[in-house]
Amino acid sequence: MVFGVLKDIKNGEYRTIVTPSEAATLKADGHEVLIQKGAGEKAGFEDSAYAAAGAEIVETAEEMYARCNFLTKVKEFEPCEFGMLREVQIVFTCIHPAAHPEEVQALLDSKCIAFTAEDSHRYGSPNCEAAGKQGALMGLYAMLSINGGKGKFVSGLGGAPGMKVLILGGGTVGQAALSVLHALGAWCTVMDVNIGAMRSLSRQYNERVNTMFSTRENIAKLLPETDLVINCVKWPKGNMDYLITRQMVATMEKGSVIVDISCDDGVIETFHETTHENPTYVEEGVVHYCVSNIPGAIAQSTSISYAGSVLPHFRSILNEGVAAACAKDGFLRRSLTTYRGYLTHEETSALQNRPWVRPEDILGIADQRLDPAPPATVSRSENFLPLDQVKF
Repeated sequence: MVFGVLKDIKNGEYRTIVTPSEAATLKADGHEVLIQKGAGEKAGFEDSAYAAAGAEIVETAEEMYARCNFLTKVKEFEPCEFGMLREVQIVFTCIHPAAHPEEVQALLDSKCIAFTAEDSHRYGSPNCEAAGKQGALMGLYAMLSINGGKGKFVSGLGGAPGMKVLILGGGTVGQAALSVLHALGAWCTVMDVNIGAMRSLSRQYNERVNTMFSTRENIAKLLPETDLVINCVKWPKGNMDYLITRQMVATMEKGSVIVDISCDDGVIETFHETTHENPTYVEEGVVHYCVSNIPGAIAQSTSISYAGSVLPHFRSILNEGVAAACAKDGFLRRSLTTYRGYLTHEETSALQNRPWVRPEDILGIADQRLDPAPPATVSRSENFLPLDQVKF
């Protein structure tokens, strides 16, 4: 099979999803590997390194789309790419389909086979770890007086107390942020709705981290004395029942900082997305850092970790085929988004009111012993397309 790595063209994206190491592995498996010119350059991987690994360097995206049976990259497809997608072509990237109806329609119209990478991670995405750790550091940077913050040092100085930090969400992102901030001496509180996760974090940090149930009332109590808020909550799309209202933000001291790593509408009323070029703004006297692509700032480390984590998916699809790969790995199966003109992603069905087909049904593997996986989100859909209407 011809496997290709596209150069990401989204503003502020510096990562690659395949390094020369993975390219060499896929080449050794017997596949032809194509790399678009400059695909890894901003992450520190030169075209010459890919060529040394046995890959062919291709000049244009148009040629990549025309030649490759399987294409991958880091971020969503841009409108200029929609028309290049081909029928039965396999694509794997962070589609975020529920939030991008036009992109979903383009995938359906092309009749390609699309996987959304963010739903395929059994142990949490390396991008989530990267966002949590680097997001914590970005919060400290925004806290500096020269950047509009109150100028409080994370661990304090002799006679001057350190920061009080509130981390919303104790999952992969929140744990990563906590690991950095606790190590640097911040006074941390983690809020979650899972008491098991909070107990685990308390034990891990020898009871030196406070935990609380994540409710608007508990957050409101802490905000007036909190210096830095890190939002790591995966919020249900379309839910505008704010966890932190504008009025609550206004109770924080001037120069405090909010880092919204999740960047989901509906969590923080004062949120709007920012970029690496213009990362912060001030609302109600509070500095907001709301860059949606934090891992792009540490492109090399993230690329190495991310590429290693998705390589098993690539090898499984390339060596065994889509159906067998999805039967073997439930997390890959739940990430199947479109299949030859049909929607196969439950959250997208629920939020966009589109009929869908379960991946195991459209792949004809429902009667096999399937690797289980929990649903990717809380959104459920009973808007099923009858199987007798599925025709290829």
